[in-house]
Amino acid sequence: MVGASLAGLSAARSLRKQGYDGRLVVIGEELHRPYDRPPLSKEFLAGILGEAELALESADEDLAAEWLLGVRATGLDHTERAVRLADGREVRADGVVIATGAAARTLPGSEGLAGVHTLRTLDDARALRGELAEGGRLVVIGGGFIGAEVASTARALGLDVTVVEAAPTPLAGPLGEAMGAVVSGLHTDHGVRLLCGAGVKGLSGETRVDAVLLEDGRSIPADIVVVGVGARPCVEWLAGSGIALDNGVKCGADGRTSLAGVVAVGDCANWYDPRTAAHRRVEHWTGARERPDAAVATLLAGGAVEPGAPRPPYFWSDQYGVKIQFAGHAAGADSVTIEAGAADDRDVLAVYRRAGHPVAVLGMNQPRLFTRWRKQIASTTS
Repeated sequence: MVGASLAGLSAARSLRKQGYDGRLVVIGEELHRPYDRPPLSKEFLAGILGEAELALESADEDLAAEWLLGVRATGLDHTERAVRLADGREVRADGVVIATGAAARTLPGSEGLAGVHTLRTLDDARALRGELAEGGRLVVIGGGFIGAEVASTARALGLDVTVVEAAPTPLAGPLGEAMGAVVSGLHTDHGVRLLCGAGVKGLSGETRVDAVLLEDGRSIPADIVVVGVGARPCVEWLAGSGIALDNGVKCGADGRTSLAGVVAVGDCANWYDPRTAAHRRVEHWTGARERPDAAVATLLAGGAVEPGAPRPPYFWSDQYGVKIQFAGHAAGADSVTIEAGAADDRDVLAVYRRAGHPVAVLGMNQPRLFTRWRKQIASTTS
């Protein structure tokens, strides 16, 4: 098991649940045991949750696994089916689960400049939480969900917050332009400055950041900067292994890669989605929790297993006290209708349709209706 976060842990659990009782080695680059990442930008950053409460393993859980933590995988020898580690060790296996996840993209030129953060790991969150506690002016680069959650948390802590988004409409990719504008309107509702269509030229400051420089010549004063411009799959270590790589590890709907005895799960896996007849890499908690079951079944069977139809992608976000939920695929929808609530009130249930058939649903503080529509979309698109 190469990767010790949610997807790797879920695969390890699934192996034991499906009857595998042999040697199980879990390799993780971080020193920490598996922990929950969604709270890092919300409750943990706000100081509501402690580190112990992030643990994904229960106190009495025992997978009878060997944990190799704090060591990075550097290569995969497909002839020997061996994982090479940065400390010189090598782990041979009959089967390999790739679950190395993704890493936050950084802003070129920001290396070594104090006050500049990304948020992907527990260590990232520790560092950022310490700085937010001191207050000041925060600039978030990127109006996606992570950036929006950090902005919401920081605003609740009393910081002066500005969100800079290069696209004309934040969240247009996952939600479409109309509903992306509705959700991102939460920023202005709560006194956060939202600058759209603004490209970032760079940062200023000698040893510590003091401003974000925009391509249009503006300078936004900043004591703290959070860069939330997406993530890249951690697959560099697989170069030369013979595994097909394309925006991550290219694999089938069952997690099977181009190498026998090797499957991929989690944020690094570019799964084939039979619903859309295309490959798709989805960085959502639910996928990392659910999809390993199919990949493990494939691994244990020694070949292709017909997986059940995967549920439509689902993710959630909490911003400014509003619970945002989304399921399905917004891309390709030819209409969006509001079925309940009102967009201006940020209390809305919107359904996306293609040729009259529902393909996605968005809820803002509409958990009951959302759950009902999510089930309907799953049944009509299977």
